[in-house]
Amino acid sequence: MMLRLFKQYYPIRNAIFVLGEGLIIFSSVIVACVLVIGEKNLSIEYVTIFKALLITVLCQACLYYNDLYNFKTTGSFSELGIRLFQSLGVAAILLSCVYFIFPDVIIKEGIFIISILLVIGFIISWRVMYAQIINHGLFDQKIIIIGSGHTAKEIAKEILEKKDSGYKIAAAISREPMKELPCNEGIGLICQNHYENICEIALQWKVRKIVVALAEKRGSFPTKELLKCRVNGIEVLDGNSFYEMLTGKLIVEHTNPGWFIFSEGFQKSLIQKILKRIIDMLFSILLLILTTPLILVTALLIKIDSKGPVIFSQERVGEQYKKYKIYKFRSMLTDAEKTTGPVWAKDKDDRITRIGHFIRKWRIDEIPQLWNVLKGEMSFVGPRPERDHFIKQLTDVVPYYGERLTVKPGLTGWAQVSYGYGSSVRDSIEKLNYDLFYIKNMSILMDVMIIARTVRTVIFGHGR
Repeated sequence: MMLRLFKQYYPIRNAIFVLGEGLIIFSSVIVACVLVIGEKNLSIEYVTIFKALLITVLCQACLYYNDLYNFKTTGSFSELGIRLFQSLGVAAILLSCVYFIFPDVIIKEGIFIISILLVIGFIISWRVMYAQIINHGLFDQKIIIIGSGHTAKEIAKEILEKKDSGYKIAAAISREPMKELPCNEGIGLICQNHYENICEIALQWKVRKIVVALAEKRGSFPTKELLKCRVNGIEVLDGNSFYEMLTGKLIVEHTNPGWFIFSEGFQKSLIQKILKRIIDMLFSILLLILTTPLILVTALLIKIDSKGPVIFSQERVGEQYKKYKIYKFRSMLTDAEKTTGPVWAKDKDDRITRIGHFIRKWRIDEIPQLWNVLKGEMSFVGPRPERDHFIKQLTDVVPYYGERLTVKPGLTGWAQVSYGYGSSVRDSIEKLNYDLFYIKNMSILMDVMIIARTVRTVIFGHGR
C-alpha cells in the first residue's frame, strides 16, 4: 500500500511508523502520569491529554529536524542513539521554555523523567523492529520494469539503493539485459529478454504495477501483453511518471515534450496565486520586523570585516523573463568578479569573506530578499533566481530550462531542500529536475512542507 502526497508516493508503512512513534511518546507520558500520581487522581489533577500531546508534538518535531526520519542517516545503532539523545535534549529545552511562558502546562518532574526513560526504551525498540521490516522488504509492493534505457536503470537504481522505497522489483523485461540488476543472485528476481507471458508473471508474483520505461517504443511496444495485464486489474505506468512519483523529481534529459503536454499538473489557478501573494506579503512584513536586530548586527559585522557596501545587489531574471535587482548581505569581497567575469559561486570560494562564510551557512545573507518578496518580484518558495548570463548559457544545453521561469523565483525551493550545493551545468540539470517537479505540483501545502524542510536544511547545513 502506498500513500500519495504532493504527487509523490510514500509507503503506507512509513506513515504508520511516524504515527506509531507519536503514539509511543504519547502513551509513555500517560503511563508515567499513572505511575506517579495514580490512575484515580489522573483525570482530576491533570489535563493529561493536552500535556501529553504537547510533549509528543515537540519530541517528534525535534526527531524530524535531527534527521531521524531519514533512514539513510540513521543506519547504525550508535548513530541512532546519538541523534535520539540530541533530539530529546533539545525537546527538553524547548519544553522548559514553554513551561516558563505557560506555567499551567507544567508536568511534575518525576513524570518527565519517567516519560523520557520510557520514550528512549520504546523508541529504540520500535525503530529496531522497523529496521528489520525494511531490511527484509516486508510489505514492499512488487513491480515489473519493462525496458533497459536510462530511465529504467535510474528506477532500478533508486529502488535497490533506497531500502525504504516501498517497492521490490519482481521482474525486469527487456530485449537488452539490465546489468545493474542482480538477476542471478537467487533473490527471486526474474529477468527475461522477450515480452511473452508478462501478464502470467505479474499474476504469479502478485504484481500490481508494471512500469514501462522503453527508450524506443516504436516497433517494440508489447501492446497485446500490456492490454491483457490492464484488463486483469494491473496498473500500467509510464516510466517517467513512475520516476517522478518515486523520487520527487523529473528526468529532463530523457523526457520527451509529449509527456509534459499530456501529463497532469502545471495548474496555476487565480485563487492559488492570490493566496500565495497574500501569504508572501504577510510573512515578509512579519519577518522583516522580527529580524531587525539581526539585520543591524549583521550589517555592523560586515562593515567591520571588510571594505565595501553592506548590501549587495545584482540583476536576476524572474517570472516570464522579467529582470529585477536582487538584494543580499554582501558575503564576498567587493568586485569579486572584476577579473573573472560572471562565474558560479563555489561551496568553498576564496572570494568569500570571514563573516560571509557564517552568514551564508545560516542563510542570513538571504534576509534582504524579503524586500524582493514584499515588492512581488519573488515568492517565499520557488526556483532560485538566476542571472541572465547563465540562463542564456543553460537554455542552449539543458532541455526545458526556460520552463522554470513560468513562476516567481523563491527564497527557498524544492531543489534547495532536496539537492546539495551546485556550481556546474550538471548540478543545474539536477536542480532543474526538482524545480520542474515543484512547478508541476505546486500548492500552498507543498510550500509549507518546503519551508519546514528549509529550516532542517539550515540546521544541518545541506543544500543551497
